Amino acid sequence: MTQATADPGALARVNQALHDVREEIGRIIVGQREVIDGVLICLIAGGHVLLEGVPGLGKTTLLRTLSRVLHLKYSRIQFTPDLMPGDIVGSLVMDNDDSGHKALRFQPGPIFANLVLADEINRATPKTQSALLEAMQERTVTSGNTTYTLDLPFLVMATQNPIEMEGTYPLPEAQLDRFLMKILVTYPSRADLSRIVDVTVKQEEMPLRQIVDRSQIADLRAIAKQVIVAPHVQDYAINLVMATQPGTEYAAPITDKYMRYGSSPRGALALIECGRVLALMNGRMHLSTEDVEKVAPSVLRHRIILNFDAHADGETTETVLAKIIGGIAARA
Repeated sequence: MTQATADPGALARVNQALHDVREEIGRIIVGQREVIDGVLICLIAGGHVLLEGVPGLGKTTLLRTLSRVLHLKYSRIQFTPDLMPGDIVGSLVMDNDDSGHKALRFQPGPIFANLVLADEINRATPKTQSALLEAMQERTVTSGNTTYTLDLPFLVMATQNPIEMEGTYPLPEAQLDRFLMKILVTYPSRADLSRIVDVTVKQEEMPLRQIVDRSQIADLRAIAKQVIVAPHVQDYAINLVMATQPGTEYAAPITDKYMRYGSSPRGALALIECGRVLALMNGRMHLSTEDVEKVAPSVLRHRIILNFDAHADGETTETVLAKIIGGIAARA
């Protein structure tokens, strides 16, 4: 897998590599296949992922395991109310050389890694949260008058706890839109929980194989870009996004009733890019409407805002999205 080609042999090798990565991570992260697939999709598509779930479901372990399997640099930032932007991106420090002269030197922060875990991101102040924006969007960090480029691949995996709202700062819509996917991490089944306990009680750390490296991840990204998007599939993704925009001629009836704001155009691009990687995982070099439908909840759930009527009627983001997606799928 040294060249980004779409011949059948290359496609088979890509599919096998992705399968091996998922299986190797699954040895540690039990019962969370959809979460694993979502994080891998975001990594290969070049985006970032927001995970929402109660503590103790393995979100931190997932990214650490991914770094071991892909041999990537990993860092963890614990977001707290007193965290400052310089604690994330780095700061200028004063150095003395051998002759006693003083000079400023940039000390890189934990953002300078391939995989960055922003743990409980909604506990930090908006000023600190915004320090991630440039890094997430531009893959650069500016300190003083100097701009530093982050190494690729670069993935921010942010987590937030859905049950503790006191002392938190909800992410603004502009920052939420920077995340390619928002994935909900649910409780494991009884069988999965039993396996988790079996793995955890072992004293030694389970050895993991390195499946791919940085150059091969770049190849995977290049091959994903070659996945064919037929006009009718592109129209399906566009129709899905426009159906979430209230007050427009393409809005679904439930959208006008229950939604304040719909997805931005970035949502349509995300549907295509994430769907392409999913198609590659399934051994295909063409995007299908089923791929788009599969990734749609994770891509769109953080890009829409419900109104008061929705909450009063007991509707949630998940129920409204399911009805919109079902309506578009029925007409496709």
